[in-house]
Amino acid sequence: MGSFAPRLSDHAREGGGVRTLRPFLPAVTCTSQACMLTGRTPAEHGIVGNGWFDRTLNEVHFWKQSNGLVAGDKVWDEAKRHEPNLRVANLFWWFNMGSTADVAVTPRPLYRADGRKIPDCWTMPPSWRDELQRELGPFPLFHFWGPGADIRSTDWIAAAAKRTAERFDPALSLVYLPHLDYPLQKLGPEHPEIARHVREIDRVCGSLIDFFRARGSRVLVVSEYGIAPVKRAVLPNLALRDAGLLVTRDEMGGEHLDVYASRAVAVADHQIAHVYVRDHVDVAAARAALDRLDGVARVLDRAAQREARIDHPRAGDLVLESTADTWFGYRYWADGREPDFARTVDIHKKPGYDPCELFIDPAIRMPRLAVAWRLFKRSLGFRTLLDVIPLDESLVRGSHGRIDVARGLDPVLFGDGLDAFDPPTNDPHLPITCVRDAILTALFR
Repeated sequence: MGSFAPRLSDHAREGGGVRTLRPFLPAVTCTSQACMLTGRTPAEHGIVGNGWFDRTLNEVHFWKQSNGLVAGDKVWDEAKRHEPNLRVANLFWWFNMGSTADVAVTPRPLYRADGRKIPDCWTMPPSWRDELQRELGPFPLFHFWGPGADIRSTDWIAAAAKRTAERFDPALSLVYLPHLDYPLQKLGPEHPEIARHVREIDRVCGSLIDFFRARGSRVLVVSEYGIAPVKRAVLPNLALRDAGLLVTRDEMGGEHLDVYASRAVAVADHQIAHVYVRDHVDVAAARAALDRLDGVARVLDRAAQREARIDHPRAGDLVLESTADTWFGYRYWADGREPDFARTVDIHKKPGYDPCELFIDPAIRMPRLAVAWRLFKRSLGFRTLLDVIPLDESLVRGSHGRIDVARGLDPVLFGDGLDAFDPPTNDPHLPITCVRDAILTALFR
């Protein structure tokens, strides 16, 4: 961190140093945040990834926000048992809708009938949405995710955290700052431009540390996972298709996944993929097709999932873990037969996570003009696709999800109050579930 992040480095030293964390599989946003807030494993809280396949609806779900999906009390529920009047604000930690937190702010775009996606957010209380956006402007959704993702969304969240603290005076504020995640995936952790991005997030963190300390708060800093350099994508759905287990159907010139006709489907999620098999008799065939796939490090059956603490009804019949330098792409179609949404930013239609959404297709000669032209047609009322996303998975240079990462890439915990935190282990890597108790210690010591 050092010279690139002086404010965070100083905060770590003042708090007694850095503790490294050991996440549970998979080390992805939704799973790790659920572990930190509940103190439970994925097998217990049920968040087995950023997305999963719902066997009842036969649909893939990604980036859902209902707090009812997370089993178990959250850290603030335990805090309120100690102090019933304690007030909590949750800004942008996931599964933020419908929770028992007193104040919530989370991204929630408006989807118009003409196909437009309008930047917006959801808050509790509902009136806070209008007050925040009147003062700060609309939540910058297109700087939160997509080719335009940059520090502007993180700046907005930090400003919203300060306004929320001033307005509601919560005893506990949870603030998720996404910025560094995206350049690390686009460029990889070894790229020289990462230093600039680290300085940007250090500036925002330093401002928040100063703000909350001035209010008498203790400030903890935590990361969910480490992002490792990757060279290429592994495509499990194409392997299942070649084995005759995955079926597509032609729709308007493109191939769409036919989950009803398919016997096995992989839901790709960074360096993890959940494989759902319709009939148990096909599990062996699916495993045989994936075991020999170059870039697959492990195939976890139900017994191995129990050992990894990910055995939950939402988990796949098989769970794939990639090798350290690869990640899983969701692609399932033959060359030139992609569905219309593949070249757009569409996190809900794609049956898997797609980091290619962080790029504009380098084959587009004048990308700014291409985007402007499409937006102009939309402004005239035409239903125009913003189809500027590349299909080339090799553009992606960083990924995460594995729990065994190179030294120095581990997630970390540091900050005020950790000197009084007595973790229940002598392991130098604390289980990520300890974050819940570290928060409680900082609140009540």
